Amino acid sequence: MTEGTASKLLNGDTCHRTANGKKSVRNGFVKNHCLFQQQQQLQKYRRPKEKSQHASRNASLYNKPFVESFEETPLLVAVLTYMGYGILTIFGYLRDFLRDWKIEKCHIAREREEQKDFVPLYQDFENFYTRNLYMRIRDNWNRPICSVPGARMDLVERVTPDYNWTFEHTGKVIKDVINMGSYNYLGFAENVGTCAEESADVTLKYGVGVNSTRNEMGNLDKHEELEELVARFLGVEASMAFGMGFATNSMNIPALAGKGCLILSDELNHASLVLGARLSGSTIRVFKHNNMQSLEKLLRDAVVHGQPRTHRPWKKILILVEGIYSMEGSLVRLPEVIALKKKYKAYLYLDEAHSIGALGPRGRGVVDYFGLDPRDVDIMMGTFTKSFGAAGGYIGGKKELIDYLRSHSHSAVYATSMSPPVAQQIITSMKCIMGEDGTTLGRDRLRQLSENTTYFRRRLQELGFIIYGNEDSPVVPVMLYMPAKIGAFGREMLKRNIGTVVVGFPATPIIESRARFCVSAAHTREMLDTALSAISEVGDLLQVKYSRHGRPFPLEEATSFLESQE
Repeated sequence: MTEGTASKLLNGDTCHRTANGKKSVRNGFVKNHCLFQQQQQLQKYRRPKEKSQHASRNASLYNKPFVESFEETPLLVAVLTYMGYGILTIFGYLRDFLRDWKIEKCHIAREREEQKDFVPLYQDFENFYTRNLYMRIRDNWNRPICSVPGARMDLVERVTPDYNWTFEHTGKVIKDVINMGSYNYLGFAENVGTCAEESADVTLKYGVGVNSTRNEMGNLDKHEELEELVARFLGVEASMAFGMGFATNSMNIPALAGKGCLILSDELNHASLVLGARLSGSTIRVFKHNNMQSLEKLLRDAVVHGQPRTHRPWKKILILVEGIYSMEGSLVRLPEVIALKKKYKAYLYLDEAHSIGALGPRGRGVVDYFGLDPRDVDIMMGTFTKSFGAAGGYIGGKKELIDYLRSHSHSAVYATSMSPPVAQQIITSMKCIMGEDGTTLGRDRLRQLSENTTYFRRRLQELGFIIYGNEDSPVVPVMLYMPAKIGAFGREMLKRNIGTVVVGFPATPIIESRARFCVSAAHTREMLDTALSAISEVGDLLQVKYSRHGRPFPLEEATSFLESQE
């Protein structure tokens, strides 16, 4: 890094042990990302540093505290986790041996004997994880819901006679399960209220399906009203709506970049971003998660060296990041990304699928959260599937960009238009957030979500769990680590009438299995306390309270100190 760059980008990420009245333990580092404008004044609030981590941060770019914690896996837990996967793998090979010799019944699809010399349709080894590890905990996913997936929901009870290969419904319903897994951040997933009523009226007027693309006979006035509203909401010149959130990324990135272009992608980007980048045919380089030194090195090398072999300048450099990373609960360091984007003349593609509606004083995403100018983000992408309780996605930006996508995006040219009642659901909920419905409901829900997030995260830390992510993120991962505890945690929580999502390898690193909770404005304090009580009880039962440090940073003291200085 050059001297000029070093003076601009301050190293502010640290790994340190926190005593908290307890003796430090081996491999018990807590990685904190703590940023304040008045850094020097807050030194007395910081705990001793023992290990520096890669990062770069310019304090002057931030107008508020930026606090994220990622406590590293305890050494003993990591060893036991690897041993657990090793034992499961050994038993998997043993069971495959028994299946080959017809000793154990084989439930998986196999090649027919008369076609053994053909090119195989099924790769047995590639499906090893699915049939021997995933099947053991498969009952934790795809549970059928028979109600509105709001703050509470009803589940269809099911049993398996063959160890999760097949399921049978018992005919019973598990009532009033507290929903801690849906992305219903603002509580608009409901079947009563203004949103539901207006969507029902639109269904009666327009029907459910459009049966055509926007370019042909599927362009409704509701679609144009929606796009104008989204543009005003984002603070951009124009926007375009799409019927599927995943396709908004995977089908639009290939229209924006191609051969001779360079895409710089965060290593934890969503699969839709990864697929879109691959389909574009561009050269892809991956930078470490939220690591500005890693991103700047790639940008600098791209500018200096150009394309491989020819060393011609890249036609376009596109940076792909997310607002909230849905598995980590972390926020993008957007002020720094924008600073680097401007410095190296790159383009920025921001995916706000989880952050739009859930962050910022006005609910307008991570750009609003950091108080930045939307015009500094070249392509603003988001989905309507989370905070708005609907479906689909959008792209926002300059009018020239949107006009180009209308004729070049496969998702615009070939896909069927968004369903009218879905469009109305988005319009009504977005107006509610903006306060254009004449009520304070939207503002109240934004405040409630923020309060619920702060309370839920603080209580989990106090209970001794290792949690990841930003203090303001409604996505709260609780670390489980060991493979046997993934299924057990989900089952035990459901026994206590709490619905949650558990995640393991390959969706996460092999030693970082977790339960992921999503906080909603629809959750009452009573619901959160009930969920926390169940989490604590299951945590004691399964011994997953791994944290030995409590709160890694005295945030409340530091915040009150900042307020007193103002």
